[in-house]
Amino acid sequence: MAGPDTITRRFLATVAAHGDVTALLDPFDEERQWTFARFADDLATVAAGLAERGVGRGDRVVLMMRNRAEFHLADTAALFLGATPFSVYNTASPDEIAHAVGVAGASLAVVEDAGFVDRFDVARQRVPGLQTIAVTDDSWTDLWSHGQVDLDDLAEASQPDEIVTIIFTSGTTGPAKAVQITHPNVCVTSDAVAERSGLDLAGKRVISYLPMAHIAERVVSHYSQLLHGLSVAPCPDIQLFRDFAVAVRPNVMFGVPRVWEKLQQAVLAAASADPARAKALDDGIAAARELVLAERAGTLTKEQQETWDFLDAVAFSVVRDLTGLSELVLGASGAAPISPELIDWFRAMRIPLSEVYGMSESTGVISWEPYEVRPGTVGRAIPNVEVLIADDGEILARGPNVFPGYMGAPEATAEILEGGWLHTGDIGELDDDGFLRIVDRKKELIITAGGENVSPANLEAALATLPLIGQACVVGDGQKFPAAIVTLDPDYAPQWAAEHGLHGATFADLAEDEEVRAEIQRGIDEVNGRFTRAYQVKKFTVVPDIWLPSSDLLTPTFKLKRRGIAARYAPEIASMYAGV
Repeated sequence: MAGPDTITRRFLATVAAHGDVTALLDPFDEERQWTFARFADDLATVAAGLAERGVGRGDRVVLMMRNRAEFHLADTAALFLGATPFSVYNTASPDEIAHAVGVAGASLAVVEDAGFVDRFDVARQRVPGLQTIAVTDDSWTDLWSHGQVDLDDLAEASQPDEIVTIIFTSGTTGPAKAVQITHPNVCVTSDAVAERSGLDLAGKRVISYLPMAHIAERVVSHYSQLLHGLSVAPCPDIQLFRDFAVAVRPNVMFGVPRVWEKLQQAVLAAASADPARAKALDDGIAAARELVLAERAGTLTKEQQETWDFLDAVAFSVVRDLTGLSELVLGASGAAPISPELIDWFRAMRIPLSEVYGMSESTGVISWEPYEVRPGTVGRAIPNVEVLIADDGEILARGPNVFPGYMGAPEATAEILEGGWLHTGDIGELDDDGFLRIVDRKKELIITAGGENVSPANLEAALATLPLIGQACVVGDGQKFPAAIVTLDPDYAPQWAAEHGLHGATFADLAEDEEVRAEIQRGIDEVNGRFTRAYQVKKFTVVPDIWLPSSDLLTPTFKLKRRGIAARYAPEIASMYAGV
């Protein structure tokens, strides 16, 4: 196909090659299935409707909806018209929506329903003329009555320097910035991921369940669908993920660490109902972990392989089937550190989990190694990307995946792209084989009173693998030792309590219970054994709360908002250091 490489041209090539492949599927509604041929046909209709609404080249279209087929149609239709579609989190406040719409200068909002339309009232006051379309009312139906555009003509008019989406940063370290992403950014990143996977992705199934305002979900599901023919099952509520997984049997899955932790804890909670089964599973995984290490070292014997096959047949295959991961060939965790022990826990059960590293400014990916997995590292740089460790330990990256800059923020752009390299803000190390290890965020390192630089994220990832712990936040900057604020896991803790004679205990009761604290202390002692003395958690406080995403404690993708946690639990933190 003539002309520069763009998503729109690449999508038409996907349709030509895989027209009969399922593009969008709903395992619970046979009428909501789209082949790529049907997708393209409906896309031409929706694009004509958006054009009738005045959407054209250079415009901005904001989308706010749950994971559903209409998102893919609306986003791609805007892209074909030369506009820039971008998403805001469904949990965003009216002020946050107004900020995003104002920065981007959006002229049209495509939203889920009338309730979402109401959330745009503040934005409409600040951006006069902002139109809204709700996909569940007549305004969406009206889009379908204006004929069809010529997708080939529109694709030929697209230019590689056009902005295809805007990702607003999570705001954990300050006001959200608008990351501009181009056609080449997406194309080279998606191609590099496909190349590193070694798979033909056409027809491979993936569940789309994370917010489309997150770069990872856009790359893993939406853009990989358009460029490589992935079959996407939109899941409108993360609480329905397991139902979707069992029905869809995904081949590809991306999840933030908390998603993988919840999967593990769901397995442990289910097994705990039968002590004999729980012990058998624990023993089997413990044995298989040794086999994972032997396989990694290249020393796995025939007898060990047969043992692993036996464990898989009698236990692990059952777990994979019950969780819907029986046909998974690629599993990845990213957006925050994940415990190496958790990676090996899944790999022991032959669930192929690996860790990916990147940020919105790198179109989501800098490094990944799905097969030669070395837990504790985030793999090697993806094709066409260079990684360098600066003198102060900061990770720098350079390549065609790096964004051109923040919208309306030239000073911030110059700072992060200084010297032609993307300054990630993360501290890392490279081994002789090019595997990257993340030490921590440059701005989040805890410096104890003794001058030790402690990585809270690595400690938190380890603590989160303890079944009773839901979330953990390590504190201790300027103090003599690290301490932790922890919450109880809402799935596992009630079952554990019932098994220990604490039927009906509230979370407030459990947070104060000495037996609960003793069990957590045993787990923390085990975790501490993995770290040097200066890094060990000396005290902890159990709080009776459940930390929810999109709150003052967590971002929508479960990242800790440390300032919010420090403010909320200032008395508890002070009490842990009183008198020391």
